[in-house]
Amino acid sequence: MPNKVLIAGASGVVGAAAVDAFLAGGWEVVALSRRRPELTHERPYTHLAVDLRDAAASRAALGALTGITHVVYAALFEKPGLIAGWSERDQMETNLAMLQNCLTPLTGAGSGLRHVSLLQGTKAYGIHLHPMPIPARERAPRDPHANFYWLQEDYLKELAAARHFDFTILRPQLIIGAAYGVAMNLAPVIGAYAAVCRELGEPFGFPGGVSYVWEAVDARLLANVFVWATSSPKAVGQHFNVTNGDVFEWRNVWPAMAATLGVEPGPDRPRALGQFLPGHAAVWDRIVAKHGLRPVALPALLGESHHYADFCFAHGATEPPPPAFVSAIKLRQAGFHEVCDSEDMFCHWLRSFMARGILPPA
Repeated sequence: MPNKVLIAGASGVVGAAAVDAFLAGGWEVVALSRRRPELTHERPYTHLAVDLRDAAASRAALGALTGITHVVYAALFEKPGLIAGWSERDQMETNLAMLQNCLTPLTGAGSGLRHVSLLQGTKAYGIHLHPMPIPARERAPRDPHANFYWLQEDYLKELAAARHFDFTILRPQLIIGAAYGVAMNLAPVIGAYAAVCRELGEPFGFPGGVSYVWEAVDARLLANVFVWATSSPKAVGQHFNVTNGDVFEWRNVWPAMAATLGVEPGPDRPRALGQFLPGHAAVWDRIVAKHGLRPVALPALLGESHHYADFCFAHGATEPPPPAFVSAIKLRQAGFHEVCDSEDMFCHWLRSFMARGILPPA
């Protein structure tokens, strides 16, 4: 049977990169998302506009598909304001129901499904609740807190055993990619903030709190892990942390991003982007008109990612947050060795947003 992958959440930062990667690899691709993904590859693919929260619509659309051999599940439900929802039970139950609505129609009698990849993250190690082990390793016991990851994982394992397909679970760090209007992608937030600062005649100062060292992963690298997992025997039934392979500190990458965006860096300017950017929506509209950008309103550009920026930038923190490093050794030992320079990653995606007419030119 030829390889045919369904990518759920295809318009998101992870899903769009996965569609590109599988198209580049010659796969037949079905992209599942409410809006059509923005891609770099021009090979044809099938797009299904389905809201996975709607069980009946999901059953009708996915039940009509034939030949699906693999699933990459990168769909996500988040609440407005983002952070508080991570601990709320209804958000967890919604994410579980979405996965069930995706997989149930694909795993009935006669299904040819062979492998499912599921996206998690460092909330698996409690990054949003308490200090993480340094480094966090996949072999650690499950962190004892309520999390939709655990609901989805338990369901997936039970279904895989009953329907005889394999699975792999990935836990990336901070992900940067091409999508905008999503829950967690900092590139459009940083770019919009720089543009507003320039329009207001202000220097591009770092808006966060105390120094915070991070790991990240380029969405393209993460997408390549999804492709690798479909054929590697060492990926079967495994969890893998995924990072670029380096670390960075925000103030150290800020000058390179400023140079890429054509703005003047300045001294720190602590401010909550979750409040500052929405308060300057009219300034953004002026920027769009001045530079002839795509008519993307600021809320549609940011999604919930400006709230995520405050979390990642340690806004309001006067003491260093607990470090949040994961070990990617297991993935390397299993045979995936691709790495990426994180500063280059940020600059690449900022240039991409400018080239696509979403951010103003440098």
